Amino acid sequence: MSFQTPARRTGRSVDTARIGGGLKLLVLLVGLMWLSEIVDTAMNGALDQYGIISRDPEGLLGVVTAPFLHLGFGHLISNTLPLVTLGALIALSGAARLFAVTAIVTVIGGIGTWLISPPNTITIGASGLVFGFAAYLIARGIFNRRLSQVLVGVLVIMVWGSALLGGLLPQDGISWQGHLFGAVAGVLAAWILADDRPKKRAG
Repeated sequence: MSFQTPARRTGRSVDTARIGGGLKLLVLLVGLMWLSEIVDTAMNGALDQYGIISRDPEGLLGVVTAPFLHLGFGHLISNTLPLVTLGALIALSGAARLFAVTAIVTVIGGIGTWLISPPNTITIGASGLVFGFAAYLIARGIFNRRLSQVLVGVLVIMVWGSALLGGLLPQDGISWQGHLFGAVAGVLAAWILADDRPKKRAG
């Protein structure tokens, strides 16, 4: 005689669903960047005008659109690899967390870029997001007081540390302002979203 009992849901299945949702959102974000560049190429770069135009009220639209626009496929490819790698680490915490970090970095980093970039310049590209994701991963372990997250932050520094520091140096045609404010926004995101830190037990 055999017996059947209802299958029990484990914490692992829930985690798998959460991770899957985060990765799907990441694929969507990167996919939109590639689709935008394909359309932009077909239109001879006509979409690039919708980047962040410094201190121009109309240029504020670029705060949202700039991360999805690139100066050719070479520019896009150089941003895609670190964005996917760092984004995947954030996506392990779920789609909601990835969306929140992306939104904070996009808005705060974009406004900072809009404020201090040289006049009459247009800033485009996802490198601000890359710097924001990296800074978030480095800082979140400190705010959450979790050793595993601290170790991830150390790994990010070891792999991308020199490139991140180099991206903050002024260079012709490179928006160090976008990199700087993206990183600042990433640290702020880690602080704002540090709501899952271990609670102290009342004694």
